[in-house]
Amino acid sequence: MAIVTKEKLDRVYDAYKNGRLNRRHFLKYLGLAGASLGLVGVPFGGAVRDAWAAKSIRFDGWGGSVSDAFREHAFKPFTTATGIKVIDGEFGDMNSYLTRVKASYPPGGEFNIAHLSAVFDYARYADLGFASVLDESKIPNLKNVMVSMIKPLREITKGTLSAVPYDLGQTGIAYNTKHISKAKAEELGTSLLWYKSLKGKLGSWGGDFRTNMWYAALHTGQSPNNMTDLKAVWAALREQRGLMKKYWNSGAELMSLLANGEIYATVAWSGRVAALQQEGHPIGYLSPKGTYSWMEYLFVLKGTDLEVAQKLLNFMLEPAAAIAVAEGQNYPPSLDPSKVELTEKIKKMPAFDATGKLDGYLFANPEYWNANQVEWTEKWDRIKAGS
Repeated sequence: MAIVTKEKLDRVYDAYKNGRLNRRHFLKYLGLAGASLGLVGVPFGGAVRDAWAAKSIRFDGWGGSVSDAFREHAFKPFTTATGIKVIDGEFGDMNSYLTRVKASYPPGGEFNIAHLSAVFDYARYADLGFASVLDESKIPNLKNVMVSMIKPLREITKGTLSAVPYDLGQTGIAYNTKHISKAKAEELGTSLLWYKSLKGKLGSWGGDFRTNMWYAALHTGQSPNNMTDLKAVWAALREQRGLMKKYWNSGAELMSLLANGEIYATVAWSGRVAALQQEGHPIGYLSPKGTYSWMEYLFVLKGTDLEVAQKLLNFMLEPAAAIAVAEGQNYPPSLDPSKVELTEKIKKMPAFDATGKLDGYLFANPEYWNANQVEWTEKWDRIKAGS
């Protein structure tokens, strides 16, 4: 019989987690491992899991500069400090990632922590049974997180937490200051995205119905969390489509389109705008009343080794790590500025709130948006396709 060492088991486990080894071969290898490592005759599944689970944990995020910041300022130092490897995965959008989680076996089983965005996804995962219950005593750095970011999560999971808030952002409006003055942008506000003089030079995020409906609601004088005239929203989006140069699909594409002058105005993630500004590009940022604000958090899926997950979460909330990640990805951290001294760079970021209370920030109502997701997604996809 071939000898299976724990080191070999770690490598096979990494291959399985990264999709290079299917589940059938993985389970077969575990059988060999159980005999070779002397695990036969004890609670087999738990013993094998203990042999390798504590060695690594999977984290899925947005890729690009965001994942670079996590990797450099959180994952590498964490591995150095603990010996636990963070397997770093990426996704393009929330819907495709959720499809992968549902398709895994058991559902969610091969995924551990995800950098999810907006409270409605927290509610969606909880409703699907993917929520865990964190032991907050094992995450002492949670005390430094803004209460205003924790409260919405507790309300959804009835007092417990399945995630920790990690950063804050907005989907505001970016514009090229060489072609659009600050005065003109502020005069038009949300309607800059429908400015006919910019036909062929406008952009938007093609992968999210909420963002597009949100700004169509503001453009037509409605509350995004309580739209009373959907016909006007759909009509506005059809009109806007005729003015569009490009519906972008990633943060990297957004930055490229703006940096190269292919588009002059678009909805845009505040952190990507900050990055462009730091690189010296002539990009302004507009945050009109009702700007789409969101929080991102580190969601721990049910079935994850909580001891390992909680170690990683607490490490990532350590002010030195959280501040370094925030500066790397250009989104303010979830740390309460009244409790933790933040840097000047963070204080200058779009979406930063010096009070830590987030008064006046408009977030998506999870019940409202989730209840209509299927219908509105289908409608948006048809409009984006030109029908």
